[in-house]
Amino acid sequence: MDQLRAIRYFSKVVETGSFTKAANALNVPPSSLSRRVADLEKSLGATLLKRSTRIVKLTEVGQIYYNDVQQILTQLAQSNETVRSYQTTPMGRLSISSMVGFGEKILLPLLDEFSELYPEIILDISLSDELSTLGRDDVDIAIRGGYAPNERVLAIKLMDNGFIPVASPEYIETHGLPCNAMALKEHNGIYFKTPSGPTPWLCNMNGQWHDVSGPAIAISNNGTWLAKKACSGEGILMSTRWALSSYIESGQLQELKFEHELAITQNSNMAVYLLYQKQRYLVPKVKAAVDFIVDKIKVRYNF
Repeated sequence: MDQLRAIRYFSKVVETGSFTKAANALNVPPSSLSRRVADLEKSLGATLLKRSTRIVKLTEVGQIYYNDVQQILTQLAQSNETVRSYQTTPMGRLSISSMVGFGEKILLPLLDEFSELYPEIILDISLSDELSTLGRDDVDIAIRGGYAPNERVLAIKLMDNGFIPVASPEYIETHGLPCNAMALKEHNGIYFKTPSGPTPWLCNMNGQWHDVSGPAIAISNNGTWLAKKACSGEGILMSTRWALSSYIESGQLQELKFEHELAITQNSNMAVYLLYQKQRYLVPKVKAAVDFIVDKIKVRYNF
């Protein structure tokens, strides 16, 4: 017996006071409706309805049962509506994982705007530079720096993630401007630490890669602290352009340019990627966030 359908039939009989009217309202044969209500009573071992030729009334236990199942049917209807809304309206908890520096400088300010547009979405944000797997971590959207991922996810390139060398005017005045990339070996180095270790200073000259890293005076995965030390004139820092743009614009740091460009890896395809699983894009909250983040970053941070 389909008990839920039988309960709906029973409730409609009570509301209309008639098996015939209930059957018409539900567009089912009266005999089918009557049989299902009878099966319901049989399964409960109780008579729920007093039947006569002209009217149908609830028994005492029928009234109790009717009151209880009305609460269940109402809750079920509300739950069904919630699911339908979830599939059509951006709402619910949205889990986003991002590398720390990008999250603090770019993502979080954007998400403040996003929250104003989509107040029914609850943001659950994790900032970490640890390598992780999108599916395993139960994350809707991840933002990672590096190379195009091999995971079975969709990856949208948000911006380049190449590193540039910078120093403060005070440092240059005190220690002099390096005349070429090889001269960097004689300068104080401030190094960003990734999960695989500090980033080196590399330079490609005539097809040959050279490590031009200077002696380290500070190493950290906290980009803000490293930038502060560079601004105070303690050494030369290599970091991403998006992380250093505000310091360069204010004049606290200036980009050092050489005939041969510097890098932190021999792979030239480094970028910041937004990752998500293909099927999750069908969920309104994920689609709204992906579209918003991609659009805003491409307009505002097209370095």
